[in-house]
Amino acid sequence: MAKRGVSRRQMLGGSAAVLGAMGGAPQALGEVSEPLGALGPLAGKTILITGASSGFGRLGAEHYARLGATVFASMRNLPRPEAAELEALAEAEGLAIAVVEIDVNSDESVARGVASVLERTGGNLDVLINNAGIGISGPIEVQDMEATQLAFNTNVFGPHRMARAVLPAMRAAQRGQIFQISSQLGRVIAPGSGHYSPTKFALEAMSEAMAYELVPHGIEVTIIQPGGYPTEIWRNRNALTGALRDRTPPELLAAYPQLTAGMGEGGGGGTTDPMDIPNAIAEIIAMPRGTRPLRRAVHPGNRPQLGINEASDKAQLAMLGNSPFGPWVKDVLER
Repeated sequence: MAKRGVSRRQMLGGSAAVLGAMGGAPQALGEVSEPLGALGPLAGKTILITGASSGFGRLGAEHYARLGATVFASMRNLPRPEAAELEALAEAEGLAIAVVEIDVNSDESVARGVASVLERTGGNLDVLINNAGIGISGPIEVQDMEATQLAFNTNVFGPHRMARAVLPAMRAAQRGQIFQISSQLGRVIAPGSGHYSPTKFALEAMSEAMAYELVPHGIEVTIIQPGGYPTEIWRNRNALTGALRDRTPPELLAAYPQLTAGMGEGGGGGTTDPMDIPNAIAEIIAMPRGTRPLRRAVHPGNRPQLGINEASDKAQLAMLGNSPFGPWVKDVLER
């Protein structure tokens, strides 16, 4: 597949067009006193992030904007303090960040939010980062349908909704990048993690299929596999898990004493630096097209999924490498 380069002049022009399409609203995007092209390696990029109220999403919104990108930080339930804080930070630092309301669990909210972004950028979107996600702990049998549907709706159907919303514009442009925030537990399984692994396994499979299918359209997919990090996901997990525990019959909890005794408690992700994730994503965005990896395991310590990633690549190439799909599979995996 032929790779197309983008000149610095084109990047600067694209940045100006993006800001112009946004109605010249410096209050929303921050007062920028010099061309975005002077700000860093992501100059000229337009990035949409889900779940940007905290954690990797919030850190990423700030980081990519400081590297020169125009960032749309989406979150649900606006107005909310996190949105006001991010908007104030953007104005104070002159960062091109706009907050957009998107609830990934709602077809209507996704369609409305993405349409708003594309309208403000003249139909241009370079990067989607599907960051929104949840965890609900406990044995699989304890996961009632309320918990199960919420987990799959957020962690699988949400990224699917977002991808379907942005892909027509990316296909029209014949370029784009989608990042899916998975987990180590999207490849290895720990008892008592509820549907977290099942949803992340599904996300991994869906994302790899998309990566192959989008090769003819010049769009790349990268799956980020973090280990444990101290973000708000732990507090949210404990709240959702505590609610599940409270509505579960005592006799069912008693059937799994080792796994239910601490439901809704603990966690925290250790002392690792959550900036590892935005740093990795920014590095990959800045890579030339055709060189970006399908998967990136991110953690300073143990990365148990690496062996599975390698074995999976070999199996895919052995099964499909010489098939009619071989060129797509090799394009994605042989980098």
